[in-house]
Amino acid sequence: MNFTKIKGDITSAEGFKAGAVKTGIKNNSLDLAIIYCEDSAETAAVYTTNQVQAAPIKICREHLADGSARAVVINSGIANACTGEEGLQNALQMTETAAGSLHLKKEDVLVASTGIIGKQLPMSKIKAGIEEASEKLAKDSGKDAAKAIQTTDTTVKRAAAAMELDGHEVKIGGMAKGSGMIEPNMATMLSFITTDASIKSGLLQEVLKECVDVSFNKITVDGDQSTNDMIAVMASGKSGAPEITAGSAALEKFKSALKYVTEELAKMIVKDGEGATKFIEINVSGASDSKQAQKIARQIAGSPLVKTAVYGESPSWGRIAAAAGSAVDDFDSQDLEIELNGKKVFGPEHEVHEFPGDILSSSTIRIDVDPGCGEASDTVWTCDFSDEYVEINAKYYS
Repeated sequence: MNFTKIKGDITSAEGFKAGAVKTGIKNNSLDLAIIYCEDSAETAAVYTTNQVQAAPIKICREHLADGSARAVVINSGIANACTGEEGLQNALQMTETAAGSLHLKKEDVLVASTGIIGKQLPMSKIKAGIEEASEKLAKDSGKDAAKAIQTTDTTVKRAAAAMELDGHEVKIGGMAKGSGMIEPNMATMLSFITTDASIKSGLLQEVLKECVDVSFNKITVDGDQSTNDMIAVMASGKSGAPEITAGSAALEKFKSALKYVTEELAKMIVKDGEGATKFIEINVSGASDSKQAQKIARQIAGSPLVKTAVYGESPSWGRIAAAAGSAVDDFDSQDLEIELNGKKVFGPEHEVHEFPGDILSSSTIRIDVDPGCGEASDTVWTCDFSDEYVEINAKYYS
């Protein structure tokens, strides 16, 4: 392994601080956070592909045109999505307030929001919160910042890694939020990652996209994309290590560590899926190509029938077979094999195998599917659907 797993978060990397406060949007909970870099940070970001995009996404795209940033201000509780021109001006005002408090240019500030769609932000509370958080910036506030961006999350999501580059320790640390409205191509999630590596924004963008494709774009909770999803990575260059360049051994080390951090955060989101009781890993192998493997894995992961069967610990492998068959039309069901937690339940020529009745009783479930078409594979992570999921989402706006 090219890196070491460490305990940490967004303030682990040199050059970064964070602050978190209660503005009153979520009653008595932390609901606003700031991530701050001492100097200009090379920055890359990936956004939701949903065509209905929140005001903060539009502002971030503009402010990141030059590939650099100094700070990110994030609020939870209200998404500032579908809020028209007023919402856009409010998002811009958040960057202006943060810039004034931190003595930066507004273009150096990114903004993110998460929560209920369609409500306007209470800007008097937001502005006061930004000013207060700016005064509370500290190296030990990473956990509070991770708490402040939560909505229906029940756990704090943090991950970090370290590696040695040319005799220097380089760290990567991140935080995320997400529990519902989770679907590949970014889901209802926000994630922010910091590193003290020295790397140009263009190369960082390439690496981030690659890491997102094998982490955040491999998860689904309920198949719904959000309007606010984004992940941003800021590189301070404060480690003292030489600049990471394309094709270098250092880049491969950095990429491995970033993949670990993004995958850990992605899995935490699924494990904390709204009302989830089981983490499900779906592995498809033996597909004709990666596209077929991906379609089958995502179809199974998104099936309400499969997810409710897992919740009820009912080994209804027929639902898995049906989902696989509805995903593509270019494999012969005679070759299909299905395993649940390592036990074959269905094989070629429609052979049904004996398996224990409690095969789905564990909190982690593995579903392996082989359509017998080739050698390509893909993996998707999801969770079950429980009674609590319905309750949470039925009352979300109340």
